[in-house]
Amino acid sequence: MLILFLLSLAIPLILGVPVAFSLIISAIVLMSTKNLFTAQLVVQQFIGGINSFSLLAVPFFMLAGELMNKGGITKRIVDVVYIWVGRFRGGLGYVSILASMIFAGLSGSALADTAALGGVLIPMMSERGYGKARSTGIVISSAIIANIIPPSIGFILFGVVSGASISRMFMGGIIPGILLGCSLMITWFFTARKDGLQAVPNTMPAAEKRKIFLEAIPALILPVFIIVGLRGGVFTPTEAGAIACAYALIIGMFIYKGLKVSDLPGILLDTVRSTGRVLFIVGGSLTVSWIITASNLSKDLVSYFHAFVEHPIILVLCCQLLFILFGMVLDIVPIIMILVPVMLPIVKAAGVSLEYFGILSIITMTFGLITPPVGTVLYVGSGISKISIADAVKGAFPFMMVEVLVIVALALFPQIITVPLELIM
Repeated sequence: MLILFLLSLAIPLILGVPVAFSLIISAIVLMSTKNLFTAQLVVQQFIGGINSFSLLAVPFFMLAGELMNKGGITKRIVDVVYIWVGRFRGGLGYVSILASMIFAGLSGSALADTAALGGVLIPMMSERGYGKARSTGIVISSAIIANIIPPSIGFILFGVVSGASISRMFMGGIIPGILLGCSLMITWFFTARKDGLQAVPNTMPAAEKRKIFLEAIPALILPVFIIVGLRGGVFTPTEAGAIACAYALIIGMFIYKGLKVSDLPGILLDTVRSTGRVLFIVGGSLTVSWIITASNLSKDLVSYFHAFVEHPIILVLCCQLLFILFGMVLDIVPIIMILVPVMLPIVKAAGVSLEYFGILSIITMTFGLITPPVGTVLYVGSGISKISIADAVKGAFPFMMVEVLVIVALALFPQIITVPLELIM
């Protein structure tokens, strides 16, 4: 049964069938083996899967990211971070990392982070002699923090598929996101010296610095507001997405004046397209998840991995290795939807916390976004800088290695995530 499921999923993917349809095909094959297939049942499970209040957070945060990009919030974040750390050796590298950490609390999307910050920072870094490969490498490596620090679209999708608490995952992602950012800054400290980058004194008048900081306050408030609201139970993750949209619209249109009414139809259309692609995959995956449960395939999986169930750390490490391999050829959404339903019974049998497993897994899947041959963030970054994929990977290599070390550390020492999570929640 397991081999049949894997073949029915892998063959359409190899033939170039879109992920959503490949998932539906594999669900139909499994249903047919159990004499459960009817077109009505497939449609019922598909629609029932995406009929979720939690999933409303996905289009909300996607829309919020679009509004922030168009509304001038990105520029304010880069400007204010530059007056903090721009004067250090390789200062724009630190700007990239810190701006990504702040922008993560606004967009929840690594692609949005790369497009927004990369479009501003990569040309600036290239002009100052950083080298296009290194500039692209640090931007894309720091951009993946957007999928870790809340709000994270990956956490939302994992929570919907697994039943894990999305609010707890949001809170639990803060420490790993900060740890990853600090690790990148330490690596950049040595890389900047190796590359011979020099410090650039900041001669900007104090009055102008003060003005930049005051202008950036509205952009900096939103991540804090979302985290405090979630922690205090004031609103749910879905409601936080709606609040982020309203806030970004008001700030972008009336304070920063970067948004115009004429921009809204295009922004809404882009959001609808992005959301449609994501939710189509979600619907197909949840149909597969239902038949996996109904056909007792999950019990077969647990029996195959019984030895790993008795060694949770080894099980978690094996899962992360699988996520990295899949991340080289698939985006984060299909990885969540294809692999997580299959792995959940094994993880539960091993007694691993769903929130911990989800946070670590999203970090690992997100790392796949900057790995060849099909890392989407890697392609966006290299497209902005107009360099080859090979050069972008070369520039990102030291940062990729430290990110792998962080993933391994989180797998070997789950307390890094679980202890702060229990204290916060």
